[in-house]
Amino acid sequence: MPHVTLPKVGTAEAWREAARACLSARIPPEAITWSRGPAESVLWAEDEPPPAAKAGAIRVPESFVHLAAQVCWHAHPERFARLYAVLWRLRTEPTLMRDPADRDLLALRQMERAVHRDLHKLKAFVRFREIGDRTAPRRRFAAWFEPAHFTLEPAAPFFARRFADMDFSIATPDLILHCEDGAVRFEDGAEKPDLPEDAAEDLWLTYFRHIFNPARVKTARMLAEMPKRYWKNLPETAAIPDLLANAETRVRDMAEAAPTRAPFYAKAIAARPKAPALLPETGSLAALHAEEAACARCPLHADATQVVPGEGPPNAALMLVGEQPGDQEDLQGRPFVGPAGQLLDDILAQAGLDRRELFLTNAVKHFKFALKGRRRIHASPASGEIAACRWWLRQEIELVRPRLVVALGATAAESLTGSREGILKRRGTIEEGPEGLPVFLTVHPSFLLRLPDPVAREMETERFRQDLLAAREHLERLMAA
Repeated sequence: MPHVTLPKVGTAEAWREAARACLSARIPPEAITWSRGPAESVLWAEDEPPPAAKAGAIRVPESFVHLAAQVCWHAHPERFARLYAVLWRLRTEPTLMRDPADRDLLALRQMERAVHRDLHKLKAFVRFREIGDRTAPRRRFAAWFEPAHFTLEPAAPFFARRFADMDFSIATPDLILHCEDGAVRFEDGAEKPDLPEDAAEDLWLTYFRHIFNPARVKTARMLAEMPKRYWKNLPETAAIPDLLANAETRVRDMAEAAPTRAPFYAKAIAARPKAPALLPETGSLAALHAEEAACARCPLHADATQVVPGEGPPNAALMLVGEQPGDQEDLQGRPFVGPAGQLLDDILAQAGLDRRELFLTNAVKHFKFALKGRRRIHASPASGEIAACRWWLRQEIELVRPRLVVALGATAAESLTGSREGILKRRGTIEEGPEGLPVFLTVHPSFLLRLPDPVAREMETERFRQDLLAAREHLERLMAA
């Protein structure tokens, strides 16, 4: 029976090549075994030469390619075999990836979500300590982390970009990542290194104590996001027991010191939905929306009727990002339902795009307005409010994983690309967004509604339709690649 040993580094690509060769040779799933070892290349047991893959002979849905690229980093010993079993079935069941009830596919989806969660924890909980000469041109740091899965390699590009100005190492029991002068390399894992104390940790603990909001304490939720298995490597967790013990007293003091003000639409605000006590499964849009309902990251939540989360299929290939909810969106709790949304629907239809197949959301989730008599007049979000809400947008992108994002207007452009300048000059172009995601830039439909000249409005509306057509064509090229 053939046995394939996959390398620790480049596991996903190695599995793909080996699976392609096995499928070309018509080796059934039950006739092959898989494992992961320290080898630098794929090894075939019993000195068997690998079967030759036939070029262009295998076609699978792109969704399976993305799924396999994530599942390969899971720690389950049967992950490679389960992937190959589904790949084998795709030969005769081409619509298998669209079956939400298939047991084999469900198991792989659960592994994929577990890998996504582990990647998030790795990026959030790594704590560096300085180990080099502070006066050197490039300072050097090291960290220890114990991920639940083999996620260090797929996270390496993130750390290399995020900390490009320093040299660092991240050690795990499985692998050690070294990044020196921007060059990444790996070596086998080891025991936890003896890292020096960091003089900056006292400053970090002081900052953590000051940003800890006792009114937002949800112990069960905190443990879900920061499981205790990570606490031993997080310096701030030493302060948590004391902060929790004094939470009630601090909340009472904050309430007594708070100013009183009757916000606009007080009845609607009092009736807005609260986050449920039991959240849906972590890593789903439903769970994210439940968390958004209790968001207080910036002052906009105080006067808005409710948060307005994104809306659309959880696997939409195209995501449209607007600025913020308007008056009607704030009252109904859905994006793009006001006048600008109705105009957008019409132009989407003209461009051959079905709103039901798109994911629509906003860069800012609460309505910002100024009162003029009884009317609530739209006010543009400030950069701080955009930054505070960027976390929610990034979570939506990570969960939906669109192939292309369309930024509608300057606020969306700032949230996705970091710059809002010159949006009229940049419209119709594609720039790099979060994690390298392509972002197509255009105007917001409300821009068209504000044009006083009917001729200019008609011309700009046609340009907007052409922008959406160009975005659709680019998406089709991405899907066909």
